Amino acid sequence: MTVLVFSRTTGYRHDSIAAGIEAFRQLSDGVVATEDPRALEDLAGADAVVFLNTNGEVLTGAGRAALEAYVRGGGGFLGVHSAAATEYGWPFYGDLLGARFDKHPAVQPATIEVSDPDHPSTAHLPAAWPRVDEWYDFRSRPDARVLLRLDESTYSGGGWAPTTRSPGATNASAGAPSTPRWATRPSRTPSPRSATTSPTP
Repeated sequence: MTVLVFSRTTGYRHDSIAAGIEAFRQLSDGVVATEDPRALEDLAGADAVVFLNTNGEVLTGAGRAALEAYVRGGGGFLGVHSAAATEYGWPFYGDLLGARFDKHPAVQPATIEVSDPDHPSTAHLPAAWPRVDEWYDFRSRPDARVLLRLDESTYSGGGWAPTTRSPGATNASAGAPSTPRWATRPSRTPSPRSATTSPTP
């Protein structure tokens, strides 16, 4: 199985990218990690494509066309965290994700509720899943298939949005903690294949 893990950023950059790449490498010997946008221009050999904390405009025109054709042809795609703050000007990508990043509060504990326990990426999770993370507020698509929801009563929301930062800022430079625990110590980790989705989020 070949998994292309793409982590290019042209704006904010998360400190946890390296830990995320290592987590994928622990799941599969076929991980190819890159930040070269030309790698997305030919996806014929990929079983799955992961956008790992990508941010900003990261693809070439040829890369956009290739990714769209790949996904429409049944190729697997997984967007992690700030993948939702990527390629804002590309409608297909927004539809693929089902939601776009809006803002987030400080890192804190909260409880995730499984909305769709029948999906392969959520079937192994408990009904309520407490975690500590940087919880995103999304601008969602009304017809998106929701797999997980954050219990809004379990954390303090709203507030800070990284769009107010300078391009190239990191968690460390901004004084905000990173949350690589999910990548480095998952309680139960699905395979990359079970975590990928079809074009319908």
